[in-house]
Amino acid sequence: MTSPLPRRRWLQRAAGLTAAGALAPLAATPARAARAPAAGARDLALAHLHTRERLALVYAVDDRFVPDALGTLNHFLRDHYSGEVGEMDPQLYELLHRVRRLLGSEARYEVISGYRAPTTNAHLRATRGGGVAQGSLHTRGRAIDVRLPGVALADLRDAALSLRAGGVGYYPRENFVHIDTGRVRRW
Repeated sequence: MTSPLPRRRWLQRAAGLTAAGALAPLAATPARAARAPAAGARDLALAHLHTRERLALVYAVDDRFVPDALGTLNHFLRDHYSGEVGEMDPQLYELLHRVRRLLGSEARYEVISGYRAPTTNAHLRATRGGGVAQGSLHTRGRAIDVRLPGVALADLRDAALSLRAGGVGYYPRENFVHIDTGRVRRW
């Protein structure tokens, strides 16, 4: 019987390679994209609309988060205005993973906003005429604004709401859904 440690190391290395883009050509082929991750592995695929970066990685295996993947996700979801990297709540990734599974989608989430530095948040509040909360969960790494290609925005909202795992904001005019790990609420 083999020890689970080599498998775990392999999954961590695979997550790191995928995050670095080394496996991106493999993930792009339809046959490979249709395959599910290894048993017990949870993955995310993201495209950031402001930085033009793309990412696909395994962020957790069984009951453990992959530390290198979390660091990669923190950097990927950095404040795109200032470049400041915050620490994102891993439960947000769990929520995104569950929503995508619920919808039966293999598409990459399109990210509008992840982490937002407090100074950026204050600036946006002062210049946007509303729509940016003073105590935004973006500033604590607990919120993300996304859409999912091929999924109606209202369906994305409804799937997130059905999980009752945090806040869900619906912004059809701006074409995104806000998902957070705060208290259960909707707007």
